[in-house]
Amino acid sequence: MFEYFPGNYVWNLTVVAALNSGGLIDEVDRACRPIREAGARGSDVGTGELLKSWTTVVDDLVAQAQQDRAAGHARTAGQKFHRATNYLVHAERMQSADTPDRNAIYERCLELMGSTFELIGPRTSRVEVPYQETSLPAYFTDASRDGEPAPCVIMWNGLDSTKEHMYLSGFGAELAARGISTLMVDCPGSGEALRMRGLTARVDTEAWAAACVDHLETRPGVRADRIGLVGWSLGGYFAPRAAAFEKRLALCVAWGANHDWGAVQKRRLDREGENPVPHYWNHVLWVWGEDDLDTFIDKVEDVCLDGVVDKISVPFLITHGANDRQIPLHYAHRSHEQAISSPKCELRVFDEAEGGAEHIGLDHFAHVSTFTADWIQDTFAELP
Repeated sequence: MFEYFPGNYVWNLTVVAALNSGGLIDEVDRACRPIREAGARGSDVGTGELLKSWTTVVDDLVAQAQQDRAAGHARTAGQKFHRATNYLVHAERMQSADTPDRNAIYERCLELMGSTFELIGPRTSRVEVPYQETSLPAYFTDASRDGEPAPCVIMWNGLDSTKEHMYLSGFGAELAARGISTLMVDCPGSGEALRMRGLTARVDTEAWAAACVDHLETRPGVRADRIGLVGWSLGGYFAPRAAAFEKRLALCVAWGANHDWGAVQKRRLDREGENPVPHYWNHVLWVWGEDDLDTFIDKVEDVCLDGVVDKISVPFLITHGANDRQIPLHYAHRSHEQAISSPKCELRVFDEAEGGAEHIGLDHFAHVSTFTADWIQDTFAELP
């Protein structure tokens, strides 16, 4: 994996993710060069400096984009708003849950994302998925054409990503090129659902899945018999859990085999493996709505797919990086071995020689993304 900050896995993950989401090497270098010394002090210290330095690049891009839009150069402006959103969401996810004005920073991400859709993303719109007494914020990329409904993939994020990360990754565009729509959802515990609505994560993710499927069944441009579910990172637990119990789903993808996330937390207590974000324990307590570490550890013992994966009765793809430093590879094999009721269960491990060997393939994201999109296209086509 490209390591701009030697020895700082968490900061390097952010750099690589930004580059894989349409960032330009010159702009990323200008954001990172002033904070090289801060990056050498560890992953938690200096995240405020990171935000400030990356925001300087964001501000420059936004100013340029506004000038381009005023001059009538909509595509050029949209591309700059896209990159500005990319850099800001990656800097925002690095901050502590207690960071002052964090919601204001995220609201700016939403505004920049809206400008991107307006100028270069007309197929994508903001939607609200009814959920309990409120709703889940989402983006919907419509691939239907000429009144013909299209298959659709529900996409869920993980512990620290957002629907903006999902859109910026380009995965929805890959699916749209294959005639498949995408519903990118901020689930409870993530993104706007957590930041603006206080919705925290829960073990029984089939509740979110039911809400998403209910919503898609009301959309005339969606084939109700062709609704799949993809989850990356912690979504590698969320999605298989949901597919085991929400039987209206037609396929499932675990993009990173988070088979026993509760056990992973105990490894992290013992300082085994890498953390995905700075201020890690502060972050997970926020996501799960807990006040103390002991209660959190007890709660997430149930975030495990033992006795669950065997209930998945639809095609099931598991992708995993051979050098995933967060989630051990043996969990991918465990999910694969236990998926005994799936009519088509495939495990794809990406190694260092080909790329995609790191967590959710962030070292070569496009390679994993296109493989997954092709598998979904082929599997939808195979369904009766």
